[in-house]
Amino acid sequence: MYINELHILTYVIVGVIGLIVGQFVDWCNLRMAEHKKIISRDFFKEYLKNARPKYLLMIISSIAYIVLLYFKGLTIDTIKFMFLIPMLLNAFMIDFKSQIIPNRLTLTVFETGLIFTFIETLQNTNLGINIFIDNMLGMLIGGGIFLLITLLGGLMARKEAMGFGDVKLMAALGLFFGWMNIILISVMSFLFAAIVSIVILISRKKKSSEYIPFGPFIVVASLIPIYMSTSDILMVLLKIFSLGTY
Repeated sequence: MYINELHILTYVIVGVIGLIVGQFVDWCNLRMAEHKKIISRDFFKEYLKNARPKYLLMIISSIAYIVLLYFKGLTIDTIKFMFLIPMLLNAFMIDFKSQIIPNRLTLTVFETGLIFTFIETLQNTNLGINIFIDNMLGMLIGGGIFLLITLLGGLMARKEAMGFGDVKLMAALGLFFGWMNIILISVMSFLFAAIVSIVILISRKKKSSEYIPFGPFIVVASLIPIYMSTSDILMVLLKIFSLGTY
């Protein structure tokens, strides 16, 4: 039996990999939050013996991988995003709980993005240089937008408007998405943050001066261009900002 020209066994294997990765994400969350090494004997000595299955993480990772395979097939993009998705989950959970995005995590995202940038550049003999420039611009624009907001926010509000962890994460993500998608990710992350902030303020669960971590919004926004085309995202955003008149 084939689904979208891929044998169903391929989806099963990728789904199982997603389950394993989901459990590993929990280990990474624990270690990175405490600034400890991921590659450690403790994983086998303590974690595997005592840890309970993290079913929610496992299911999310497995579904994310299967859907990714369905839309993109067995391509370099699929492999690239299979590396990125668990790191995005790490960023979401750690920043949500601890209000910090560990440098080790952003550096890993950056290193992985750089590796795949070179792979894609070498793989595409005709468009390789365009891919390289696109990803480098994505890194500069992604980090630049958030750095500018951080600096201006600090000058105007005289307090940290956004953490530098967000700036570094956006720069690293630019290597995965290129300049156009990283701009769309920036727009969507601020849109999501505005909606959630309004809901929270209306419900009076937080004070207006209370800090809301921005990393989770970046993560949610980053997941969208993995599964949607740039043109579709642009169309949706145009309809939103034009109040449906476009």
